Amino acid sequence: MLDCAIIGGGPAGLTAGLYTTRGGLENVTMFEKGMPGGQITSSSEIENYPGVTGEITGMDLMMPWPEQCQKFGLKHEMIEVTRVSKSGDLFTIHKGDGSTQDAHSVIIGTGSSPRRAGFAGEDEFFGKGVSTCATCDGFFYKGKEVAVVGGGDTALEEALYLAKICSKVYLIHRREEFRSAPNTVERIKKTENIELVLNSVPDEVYGDNMGVTGIRVKNNAGELRDIEVPGVFTFVGNDVNNQTLIQEDGSFLCDMNDQGQVLVNLSMKTSVEGLYATGDMRVEAPKQVVSAAGDGAVAALQVISYVDELLN
Repeated sequence: MLDCAIIGGGPAGLTAGLYTTRGGLENVTMFEKGMPGGQITSSSEIENYPGVTGEITGMDLMMPWPEQCQKFGLKHEMIEVTRVSKSGDLFTIHKGDGSTQDAHSVIIGTGSSPRRAGFAGEDEFFGKGVSTCATCDGFFYKGKEVAVVGGGDTALEEALYLAKICSKVYLIHRREEFRSAPNTVERIKKTENIELVLNSVPDEVYGDNMGVTGIRVKNNAGELRDIEVPGVFTFVGNDVNNQTLIQEDGSFLCDMNDQGQVLVNLSMKTSVEGLYATGDMRVEAPKQVVSAAGDGAVAALQVISYVDELLN
């Protein structure tokens, strides 16, 4: 029997693991089907994490976190959790191998996944020239021209990363202005090998059996332009990974909004006693590492009190 089951091994889950175990809970397991660290590990550069100066990648930032947590007794089980259910005061963790485990409390932080932009050819050429990870795939386009689709922080940061290794980056954005930090926008405008393709949306990515050969974009006037590139990177937001909360009858374990985000209060409490949601999957999440870590700490402190009250 677990005092607390933590679902997800990103910044929220790892911080929750640190605080629950250091706070006195003895049986805490973090379930993460891959290596801990979360989506931030694919980021090429971190500039805004407090106390971290100089150039550092997301992988570098997250590397020490698991070791710190495990020092206080956090267990990591590398397996997928398919569903979390509750009967009475007990939660049941349903694992991908068909086994189950009971827990007094659950902290869930399964995050979000990059959203597809939805233009023609995107699915057909995904992994064959279309990517959502510049750090993962940028190297393949060293010295070549690429296109980036998006106008938020991630899109601009990844465009800057690609500009260091590619001969040219076409930054395609549907508006005139960017939804990004002013200093990031300024860096984009000062980078000579980034060409802004504004007020335009992707119409189609095309190619051959070898992969992508170009992208066709349409501007606000309906005019089409072909941009010949072997690589297209899309950064247009994220979808919430809430599948673990779906019950056998298709309903959700706890209350959600119409975007699939978990409704929580300031203590990360959901509508179900003993269930706490953290990080990118909860409502109004800032989608920053530092705030996800804060969510994990808040939820952990709540869990310590909840389990103590439940068992004593």
